[in-house]
Formats: sequence, structure tokens, C-alpha cells
Amino acid sequence: MSTAALTRPGAVLADLLPAATASRARVRDAALVAGGAVLTGVAAQIALPVPGSPVPVTGQTFAALLVGTALGARRGLASLALYAAVGMAGVPWFAEGRSGPGGATFGYVLGMLLASVVVGALARRGGDRGALRTAGTMAVGLAVIYAVGVPYLALSTGISFGQALAVGMVPFLIGDALKAALAMGALPTAWKLAGRRG
Repeated sequence: MSTAALTRPGAVLADLLPAATASRARVRDAALVAGGAVLTGVAAQIALPVPGSPVPVTGQTFAALLVGTALGARRGLASLALYAAVGMAGVPWFAEGRSGPGGATFGYVLGMLLASVVVGALARRGGDRGALRTAGTMAVGLAVIYAVGVPYLALSTGISFGQALAVGMVPFLIGDALKAALAMGALPTAWKLAGRRG
């Protein structure tokens, strides 16, 4: 299939990588899944503590949303599931070098699993082709992460839901806007470049 054909809605960026046979496609997909997990783990180490909050600012959510969008729902979920499983098994690549299940911020990891499916599905419908659509896709993905992460934070720490919002979401909104702006530039540009090459 040509690159030009793949740039229609229904494809995600990962589909632009050629694979001549089914076995090569499986190898490509496995490499993409593993690469997405590693990218998320590396990005999680970019962490800045937030005074008064157990949740740091990290590159983890941005990486997880990019992985889901670029790989699509199925591969994105597999990639984030691999990231979560390896981290729970003891590899210290959760935020701030943490590992293992549980902890106040583990709900955000679970939220990333669901968000990768949502943004991957939106990307298949063209949700990463233009700046405004990409911003909307990122906003939906972030909302999904907070919808899981904030209640988990409240339950795991014994604070009220309002307090969890105050320490687990509000301090990160400006950073989230910046992440969405980065995605608004990067993803549509990648599609434009792919279209020119086709």
C-alpha cells in the first residue's frame, strides 16, 4: 500500500512504516509496542516535584498520549500495558524511578492505559491530522487520565475528592496545555511530511 493511500483517515502514523509480509508486520508491531513502553518509561524520569502534592510533573502522560495516538488503540494499549506490567514487576521506570503496584500515583498509570485506547481510536478517525483536532484528542486523553488518576489518588491517600482535584489535577493544567500545544505542532506536521513523501 502506498504512503499516499495510508494518509487517509483510518490510518495512524505507525501504519506508514512498511511491512511487506504478515510476519514482518508482527515484528514491526512488536518493536513499536516495546519502543512505546520504553519511551513512556524514559519520559517518566523527567519529573519535577510539586509542593504539597504527591504527584510530580512528568513527561510520562505526554509520552503515553503520543504513543496511543501514533500507534493506534490496539498497539497503544499493548505498549502502555507492557509499560505498566514491567514497572509493576520491579523495573524502576514509573515517575521518579518508582516501581511496583499501588502507590498514590498508580491510578494515573491505569488512566494512561484507557487513554491510549481512546486517543488511538480518535487518531484512526483523523483526530491527529489538524491542530485543533489534535488539541481535542489530547484534551480527551488527559481527561480520561484524570478521571481514573484523581479518584485513585483520593482513595489511596484518604483525602477528599476535592482535595485530590486540588493536588492531583489543578497544578498540572498549565503544563497540560503546553503538552497539547506541542502535540498540535508535532502530529499534524508528521502527517504533512508523510503526505509529501507519498
